[in-house]
Amino acid sequence: MNFIGHEIDDFKVNAYQDGKTKEVTKADVLGKWSIFFFYPADFSFVCPTELEALQDKYEDFKKANADIYSVSEDTEFVHKAWAEASEKIGKIKYNMLADPAGKLARMFDVLDEDAGQAYRGVFIVDPDGKIQSYTINNMGIGRSADEILRTLQAAQFVREHGDRVCPANWKPGQDSIKPSLDLVGKL
Repeated sequence: MNFIGHEIDDFKVNAYQDGKTKEVTKADVLGKWSIFFFYPADFSFVCPTELEALQDKYEDFKKANADIYSVSEDTEFVHKAWAEASEKIGKIKYNMLADPAGKLARMFDVLDEDAGQAYRGVFIVDPDGKIQSYTINNMGIGRSADEILRTLQAAQFVREHGDRVCPANWKPGQDSIKPSLDLVGKL
């Protein structure tokens, strides 16, 4: 299934964030950019390295009017226990969504039903709740927080400048491309 342009469904899940539990719904993510960051499990091996890397870039995401929602099939109580047990996870300030019933993982089609875990999916959702970018990796393949941020910034640029596109490795401030007949065969 192709998710580009697909509006996310309504949802309501519990979350752990910075020492507190709360509820997060679709209404909470609308009006800003959102990164849904699925990972297999708390108390695992690659996952804490990814979540820490996202925390290290969290201020950059917030400056870009985006919030991060990490998601696993663990409960908010397991997220809390992990944050208390791990110095890396204890630093996390963004929402850690609890998806023990797999509703979000099924909605984004990243659930490995046999394992009961989510594949490593990253979904960049615009302020209207529509998916603008996504990648899905197998369980053992970690992701780059820098690349997620760069892709978010490119999606934002394209949304703002609908007549321009971003070439490979584009970063804010670099030249973009205005597609035209004059450029065909010259790039």
